[in-house]
Amino acid sequence: MTNTQSTPATKPKPRPRPQVMKLTEAAAARIRELTNRADSEIVGLRVGVKNGGCAGQSYTVEYAHEIRPTDEVVEDKGVKILVDPKAVLFLLGTEMDYHADKMQAQFVFNNPNQISACGCGESVQLKPAEV
Repeated sequence: MTNTQSTPATKPKPRPRPQVMKLTEAAAARIRELTNRADSEIVGLRVGVKNGGCAGQSYTVEYAHEIRPTDEVVEDKGVKILVDPKAVLFLLGTEMDYHADKMQAQFVFNNPNQISACGCGESVQLKPAEV
C-alpha cells in the first residue's frame, strides 16, 4: 500500500486589470483646476460615451459628485476620473489630454479604438477594444 498525499489545488493568480485610461500632465492639471474651483464638492470627472453626432458617438465629461458602485475608478497623476461602465470597452487604452489655444480649450481623447471622426470634430465612431 502506497501513501499518496494530495496537494491542494493552487488557484492561478488573476491577471492584473489594465488601467482603462491614462492622463497627460495637461489633462491632470486641468482636472485639478476644475476640482478646486467647483461650486460643490466633486470627487473627480466622469467620462463616458454617448450615441449621437454625425459620426455616431461622442465623448462625455461631467463633474462627478459621488463614486457609483459600477464606476471604473482611474487614479492617475493625483486625480480621479470615473469611467461609465458602458464606455469601458470603447475607452480601453485611451489617453486623455487637454489642449488650449486662443480659439478653444478642450479635453482631447487619443483613442486606439476610434475608427473615424466627423469633420467638425464633435463626434467619433468607436469600436469596442479587443481584449
